[in-house]
Amino acid sequence: METLRLGSRGPNVKLIQSLLARIGYNPGPVDGIFGQQTRQAVLMFQRDNGLIPDGIVGPATWNIFEKFLRGYDTYAIRPGDTLYNIARRYYTTVNAILTANPGINPMNLRVGQIITVPYGLDVVFTDIDYTYGIMQRDIQGLKARYPFIEVGIAGKSVLGKNLYYIRLGRGPVEVFYNGAHHALEWITTPLLMKFIENFSRAYSAGSRIRGYDVRDIWNRSSIYIMPMVNPDGVDLVLEGLKPDNPYYEELLQWNDTGLPFSQVWQANIRGTDLNRNYPASWEEAKAQEPQLGVDGPGPTRYGGPSPLSEPETQAVADFTRRHDFKLVIAYHSQGRVIYWLYQNIRPPRAFEIAQIFSRASGYAVSDVPYAAAYAGYKDWFVEEYERPGYTFEVGIGRNPLPITQFDTIYQNNEEVMLLAPIV
Repeated sequence: METLRLGSRGPNVKLIQSLLARIGYNPGPVDGIFGQQTRQAVLMFQRDNGLIPDGIVGPATWNIFEKFLRGYDTYAIRPGDTLYNIARRYYTTVNAILTANPGINPMNLRVGQIITVPYGLDVVFTDIDYTYGIMQRDIQGLKARYPFIEVGIAGKSVLGKNLYYIRLGRGPVEVFYNGAHHALEWITTPLLMKFIENFSRAYSAGSRIRGYDVRDIWNRSSIYIMPMVNPDGVDLVLEGLKPDNPYYEELLQWNDTGLPFSQVWQANIRGTDLNRNYPASWEEAKAQEPQLGVDGPGPTRYGGPSPLSEPETQAVADFTRRHDFKLVIAYHSQGRVIYWLYQNIRPPRAFEIAQIFSRASGYAVSDVPYAAAYAGYKDWFVEEYERPGYTFEVGIGRNPLPITQFDTIYQNNEEVMLLAPIV
């Protein structure tokens, strides 16, 4: 991890500011700027944790931060330990420890036995810039807390980042949600990650969400989630263009907008708009490009040299083909609308389900605008399988949406994600 000090800026500064605030140290606003107040919070944290108090987040401080950020620690049982006492020490619960350690016998703890102890704070932070690295750490943390979830890799991005999927449930009815096809729309990734966390927690506790029986949904269905389809693009937007990027020179040429990547870049790292790279009417999408001012790789709306030319879209298509999805939802931003129709193909119950989702979310069911009418994931799924496929445009405003909209976006969409497998 990069060393952070007075004057540092960026997503990792936001991350430690959010963490410090959650564990009782006041870093000031979570703004990604390492100022004096953040430095004072780091100093206090270092003093309390036996570190050299220098106000710099170097390897030793990161090492302790990492445990909190993963959301768990590994612990060796000592003489006299009970799960109750361990839980109190970690500000967690006995149930959380039991969930993270299947098969453990609380009445027969062995000295030296290694267990996983979740901390008493959420894994998924929803007030920060959500990079690929943060998502990867959160997936590790959620898998440690909730060993019953399935984590897999559907493929890799252009730059070799894993395209993770998470499976919730063991039932026969399969549905699929994905997020962040578009780099500026990274807010859809923490939306899906927070749902994974909340659903897993409710399943482990045998509790309900919004009146829905989570264990019943788990037993009846399998919810597959790919939180970040375009990790290279998301990191370009959130972390900026770095000189070691193999596409450094090309990206500087492709972004001819005069604006920073953080304001305009929707494409993957090769300048292909992934949601215009699927086979459904790909030729029609290509024919639109001159009218849309597109003449090659760039920030948005370039559909690539051929359908599924990008490893990200190829991975999503292959993953879809390996399953029997009853319906799919592709999360985008923004507009607070639900798109369901493609080329007048009307899968059974597709419009009825769209209306159910509309009532649950408060989003309008709408026709697809001209510039987004072809070659999207939802379009390909509807054409290929003649089953319901939806594009949800969450939030409202200009991309990238501010993270301050997260709570509203989550509240609007949680019930949809519970309904989809059982509707």
